[in-house]
Amino acid sequence: MLEPRIQQHFIDSADLKYQAAEVLSKPIEAAVEALLACVTSGGKVLTCGNGGSAADAQRFAADFVGGFERERPELGAIALSTDRSILTSLANDDDFSAVFSRQVRALGQPGDVLLAITTSGNSANVLAAIQAAHEREMTVVALTGRGGGKVSGALRDTDVHICVPHERTARIHEVHLLALHCLCDGVDTQLLGEQDNP
Repeated sequence: MLEPRIQQHFIDSADLKYQAAEVLSKPIEAAVEALLACVTSGGKVLTCGNGGSAADAQRFAADFVGGFERERPELGAIALSTDRSILTSLANDDDFSAVFSRQVRALGQPGDVLLAITTSGNSANVLAAIQAAHEREMTVVALTGRGGGKVSGALRDTDVHICVPHERTARIHEVHLLALHCLCDGVDTQLLGEQDNP
């Protein structure tokens, strides 16, 4: 019977979210402030990740541009994992570790935000993107897990680190998605005011 195992997934996910709420609420609030400062000054968010984190990055960009749960003016966001021609060209001409950093250098401007997502905190191409964002005088918001990995040492004091306190990739992704929803809701709340049900 798989039913008990399935139920345990729900229980483990809920338990982690309760634990993470206290740990992550301050960095998520700081990330909302960074995103708000960016978009209200005409900036944009560049977002990247690999695998499931790439999907999270694309989901965030879609919600940021198209609106989260309320009608509002469009906000600038670009997922760097979506253009196959750019990705394959850069991976072929350089190596895969440069696929995000070269796009950050091409598209990023001072005041923009890089939203970097890596469950391990050790993705070479995400780390290179963080370095490129710093070269462009961008703020970095990093979503990681497992203690943050190498990303922890790559961030500056002006950056924001949202590190899920867990080791399992599936659980980290689940909290990352919730954190991304909180970021979108937080920006919308700051721009549009409170809504009755969060």
